[in-house]
Amino acid sequence: MGQKQRSNSDADNEVKKRRRVGFSGVDVGVEAKDCITIYLVSSKEEFDAPESFVIHPVDLNSFFDDDGKIYGYEGLKITIWVSSISFYAYADITFQSSSDRGKGITDLKAPLQTIFAETLVNSKDEFLQKFLVDNDFVRTTISNGEVLKHKAFNGNICNSNQNLDSSTNVEVVRLVAGKMATGQLYSHLIPLTLLLVDGSSPIDVTDPQWEMYLVIQKKTDQQEEVQCRLIGFTAVYRFYHYPDDSRLRLSQILVLPPHQHKGYGRFLLEVLYDVAISENVFDFTVEEPLDHFQHVRTCVDTLRLLRFDPIQSVVTKAVSLLKQGKLSKQTHCPRLLPPPSAIEDVRKSLKINKQQFLQCWEVLIYIGFNAVDKNMENFVSIISNRIKYDILGKDSGTSGKQLVEVPSDVDQEMSFVMFKSEASDANTVHMDDNQANQEEQLQKLVQEKVQEIQLIAEKVTLHLGSSGVC
Repeated sequence: MGQKQRSNSDADNEVKKRRRVGFSGVDVGVEAKDCITIYLVSSKEEFDAPESFVIHPVDLNSFFDDDGKIYGYEGLKITIWVSSISFYAYADITFQSSSDRGKGITDLKAPLQTIFAETLVNSKDEFLQKFLVDNDFVRTTISNGEVLKHKAFNGNICNSNQNLDSSTNVEVVRLVAGKMATGQLYSHLIPLTLLLVDGSSPIDVTDPQWEMYLVIQKKTDQQEEVQCRLIGFTAVYRFYHYPDDSRLRLSQILVLPPHQHKGYGRFLLEVLYDVAISENVFDFTVEEPLDHFQHVRTCVDTLRLLRFDPIQSVVTKAVSLLKQGKLSKQTHCPRLLPPPSAIEDVRKSLKINKQQFLQCWEVLIYIGFNAVDKNMENFVSIISNRIKYDILGKDSGTSGKQLVEVPSDVDQEMSFVMFKSEASDANTVHMDDNQANQEEQLQKLVQEKVQEIQLIAEKVTLHLGSSGVC
């Protein structure tokens, strides 16, 4: 069989055909956090400056469908500017090309609209000329609010040795939900809350049980006009407590990133305690506090407890008990809890609830010890015993809801009581079923807890003799 020899032109055409037949690269997408940059700005100069303050959201990917990736774009870059004056935002979207490579083309506007809603401005010029310099927004909104407390801050108060020229007057203002001004302001703060507060969701601004506490910075400009800047806020819900009382629960708290670690969050927390005491609510609680906030809260509460005379003798007695003998060699190691009377005194006078008091209790005992005390091992034994109890239960490792049979003259088979053990409230750690691994996990938890207590104790002790902050 003969074979037809192809001419050179035929060979060239075949090469071209082969080049046309092929598969485009699979679209692996890009994570939102890798192509979106958000700036917090207060002037046109900051808008144009590449070193403007960058916001680092907790989870940008969650606002995009499926796996949190963006598909269909080459060279995608989304830059967003948020005004720290009026909290309006402007987004600039650029990309080299867009095409469907098997995953579709992600709608970019919908997620941004979900985050920023009515605060998202379409025009760059409008953002720069109006919303970026709307100095009256905060001042007008808080005009009918209740001013609760003033304080002068001298620059970064974390370091008391700094001599800074700029001083700032700060006040906390309370706004009650259900009013138009409160709703308007909060709607502008929702985007930053969603971006910066992990697991947050908007509050119901029509429910008057919600209260907003705003940290307002006041400065006088060159024209001798007072400028009001919002640098932080918290949302608190006022719950009913039987029979004729109420409880305050902090739901959200945010200090804007440029002002963090300067004492404003602690100042806001102190004001909330002042409100709880002056209005004699049942207690003050926090809804699922994040680790950093819980750290600051425990610093603040431990300081307050150190100045609360009614419990000092109880703490002294607990420390003395720990200095007697070696608890780790005893068959039964006590949990060394404060007496119910002390827990009730703290709640009534300081509005610190039981769970929070127990957190501070261990810090108070540690402070009562000498850091190099030969009996410090006893303190570690107490912490270890408490953690085991919280996680594994009192005896056999049971916790949570339990059934206990009780005598009954009605129906012996139907006689039981259901109760919830104390351990279930703190049981947030999943332990390995293997005994050796379990012991290793427990030891690690104990070590981390002791280190946390030591850090808080050091900060509190330092604060007692200085003007620093936790």
